[in-house]
Amino acid sequence: MKWSYSMLKDFEQCARRYNEVRVLKHYPREETPQQDYGTRLHKAAEDFIQSKDEVTPEFGFLLPVLESIAKMPGQKLCEYEMGVRIDLTPCKFDAPDVWGRGIADLIVLSEDETKARCFDYKSGNDKYPDTDQLMLMSLMIFKHFPTVQSVSGGLLFVLKGTLAKYKIEREKAAEAWWRWRERVTRLEAAHANGVWNPKKSGLCRKYCPVQTCEFCGD
Repeated sequence: MKWSYSMLKDFEQCARRYNEVRVLKHYPREETPQQDYGTRLHKAAEDFIQSKDEVTPEFGFLLPVLESIAKMPGQKLCEYEMGVRIDLTPCKFDAPDVWGRGIADLIVLSEDETKARCFDYKSGNDKYPDTDQLMLMSLMIFKHFPTVQSVSGGLLFVLKGTLAKYKIEREKAAEAWWRWRERVTRLEAAHANGVWNPKKSGLCRKYCPVQTCEFCGD
């Protein structure tokens, strides 16, 4: 099966919702206003870094951050798609035998390509930063750029002006991959066994569309 960070996170938040929405497609995946805002913010950042396109007044607050990034030495790769096969060899994002895949918001490669910086733009709250996605992108960078020995960077909370830093060395990559294999194994087991247990959380009250679930609206 093919998986991504967002799929895995959806499954871990609630297996029942994941199955009903992503697998069975009983409920449409509608984009929220917050998600639409985040999509447009990412596009504005990409256009500025890649093409120096003017930032609209709506995202004018991004300019100091984007100008700082633009001054960093090295090659800049925006919305960079990566995939790995089950044996962890690199492949294209949409390869027929892709196993895990992801898109890095921004990768900055040093001129000698021994170091990389990886950034993820976040338009939400910085109270509980989750760097797992950065870890996954870093591990994929090691696969796609074999000369890179370390990846640093962080979550850029653009509305708060804060950065949740993250760094990993290549020597730690093999051990880190096992963490992801273990998580994916649980997802694969649910698909194989057809067991999708619900998990009650604060999302049940307003943000879950699965009306047949006993926790919906609770």
